[in-house]
Amino acid sequence: MLADRRYSWPMHDPLIELATVPAVPLHAAVVAARARLAGATADLLAIADGSLESPWRWRPTDRDDLDVRYGVYRIHERLETAIGAIEAGRSAAPGEPIGPAVPALAAMAAARWELHGVLTPLVVADWDSDPGGGEWTIRRTVGHIVSGQRSYAWYNAWYLHEGVVDRETVRPPDGSMPPEPSEDDEAEGAPGVVATRLDQVVDASIAANAGLDGAAMRVSARWSGLPVTIDFRLGRYGSHIREHTVQIDKTLAMLGREPSEVERLVRLILATYGRLEAQLVGRSALELERVLAGGTSATGILTAAVADVAATAADVRAASAG
Repeated sequence: MLADRRYSWPMHDPLIELATVPAVPLHAAVVAARARLAGATADLLAIADGSLESPWRWRPTDRDDLDVRYGVYRIHERLETAIGAIEAGRSAAPGEPIGPAVPALAAMAAARWELHGVLTPLVVADWDSDPGGGEWTIRRTVGHIVSGQRSYAWYNAWYLHEGVVDRETVRPPDGSMPPEPSEDDEAEGAPGVVATRLDQVVDASIAANAGLDGAAMRVSARWSGLPVTIDFRLGRYGSHIREHTVQIDKTLAMLGREPSEVERLVRLILATYGRLEAQLVGRSALELERVLAGGTSATGILTAAVADVAATAADVRAASAG
C-alpha cells in the first residue's frame, strides 16, 4: 500500500493544451447511469451463491416464481434490450455521422467496463497480494493500465498537434511534455479511488479524440519504437486494457482467488453495460438527445434501462435474503 503518498492530478494536461479539435464531453445522463449502476452492483454482490435458487417473483401478475439467479440474468437481458433499441432506432432514423475515431474509442469504453467487471468484487487484500514468481500484484497492474492510457492520450495529443503526415516522426523532445505520474502514483489509494482514476483518464481520452477527422487518423506517430499512425494508436486504447485484464485474470488464478458465481454474473452485467455505454461514446449532446425511431432518445433508453437494473437488483437482493 502507498498510505504515505499523496496523489495529485497533473496541473498541465496536454489533452487540453494541445487540443486540435473541440472536446466532446461526457453526457450527464451517463454520469447518472453510472451512479445507479454502482448501487445495483453493490446489491448484487451482497447476494450469496447459496441464495441464487431462492424464489423470486419477476412480475406481480405472475402466478409462479422464478429464482434469484434468473433475476440477475434478467438484468443482463434488460441491458441487451437497450443496446438493441439504440441500434435499431439509429438504423431506422440515422442522425449525425460519427467521426472515424469513435469506433476505437467505443472499444476502449467497452474494455474499461470489462476490466471493472473483474476488479469490482475484489478487496484490498486481493489487490495487494503477491502472486510470486516475480509477477505483478493486481494493484501494480492497474497502475500500469492507468499510466499507459494516460501516456497514450498525452502523446497522441502531441503527435496530432505536430500534424506530421507520411514521414517518420519522433517523440516529444525533453521538456515539451509535463511530468507523467508514475505507475505507483496511478495505483495509489483504495480500489474504488484507482478505478475512478481510470474512468477519468478514459473519459478524458474519449472527449479529446471523438471529434478527429480522417486526416487526423493519418498523422504520423510512434509506438514501441515503430512508425505508425494515430489510427493505430487509437486502436491500442482498448487493446491495452484487455491485454492487462487477461494479466489480472492470470494473477487471480495464481493467487487461488476463484470468483464466485455471483461475481461471474456481475462481471457479465458490467461488460454488457459497457457495450451499452459504448453506444453513447463520442456523440454530441444534441445527437444523444435526439428522438430515435421508436420514440425515445439514446439517453432516454440508457436512463430507463439502468433504472430497471437498479430496481431489479434491489428486488433480487431482497428475495435472496428471504
